[in-house]
Amino acid sequence: MSSSAPPAGRPVFTGLGVLSAFGAGLAPLAAATATGGAGFAEVTRFDVARRGTRRAALLADPPPLADAVLGAVADACEQSELPAGAPLLLALHSDLRTREVAAEVSKGAVALGLAGVTRVYTGACVAAATAVADAAAMVGSGRHPRVLVAAGHLVEPGVFAAFDAGRALARDGELRPFSTGRSGTLLGDAAVAVVIEAADAAAGRGARPLARLAGWGRSGDAHHVCRPRPDGAGVALAARSALARAGVAPSEVGYVNANGTGSPMSDLAEARALREVFGDVLAGLPVSSSKSVHGHALEASALLELAVTIGALSSGRLPVNAGWRGPDPEIGLNLVLGPVDARPRYALSLNSAFGGANTALLVAAA
Repeated sequence: MSSSAPPAGRPVFTGLGVLSAFGAGLAPLAAATATGGAGFAEVTRFDVARRGTRRAALLADPPPLADAVLGAVADACEQSELPAGAPLLLALHSDLRTREVAAEVSKGAVALGLAGVTRVYTGACVAAATAVADAAAMVGSGRHPRVLVAAGHLVEPGVFAAFDAGRALARDGELRPFSTGRSGTLLGDAAVAVVIEAADAAAGRGARPLARLAGWGRSGDAHHVCRPRPDGAGVALAARSALARAGVAPSEVGYVNANGTGSPMSDLAEARALREVFGDVLAGLPVSSSKSVHGHALEASALLELAVTIGALSSGRLPVNAGWRGPDPEIGLNLVLGPVDARPRYALSLNSAFGGANTALLVAAA
């Protein structure tokens, strides 16, 4: 677990670029999550006739992965009016093309005035959140006034087949986080980029923050290669670390964007972790998993869900926990099951990965 000492500088978000199954930009994604309009449909990009699950949240005509990521990077830079020279931290799925895609992104980033890709993260479903935590530490320590973090994952046949064969995908074609009858996750496309900047550096150039990264935490379960620790202790440790770093009490958190993959075991472990962290406060704390709308984007998930969380803090419209079929008596969460208007000061975004890695990002409204 990383230190919970407060950073020397306050990291803020000054630029955001998003590409999801709902198209380019945060607005269509935020509109879908605020109403629970899930983006899952029959996969036509490749043959799924022999798969147990045939649905995902996909772009109709996706560009190559490097181009998708660079599009998000360009949008984030434009919104931030980013000065030249910022380093880029990149989260990607680890496969035979990782080095090639990273090189293409680095070349395009240099053309946009960035320093190029300085680090690549492939740590499964916490890759992007780990990059955000490192970027915040770099900014907070004064090493860099600003850092750009990007991530991308476009669903392809090999990964889809692997998840299907492992029975990780929902057999009924619906992602139902924390619901009775949940049977697994569904995959989704995403390319996302965020500019993380020291608050004083942003103020000095007149940049308006979208939100502030108040705290972050990381932990490792060391329990099982793919199963979560049943009591959720690792998730709880990451969440507590984020709160401690920020100096924020559990009662001050107004929304949780949970990892919520729709897995029977993982969702239950996460619910136990939330109960451990929030105690009696949990009964009134709104919780949802935006994966239920945009799908699981693997290494890009944490950044996509961070974007959703930033959007919710800005708009006051909390993401809906879609796919709901009925309560699981062991879960006991205050789930967002329909459109809700709220103005939380702090929101917590949680992610977990195979191998027992957990991350927590505590976001404060601008």
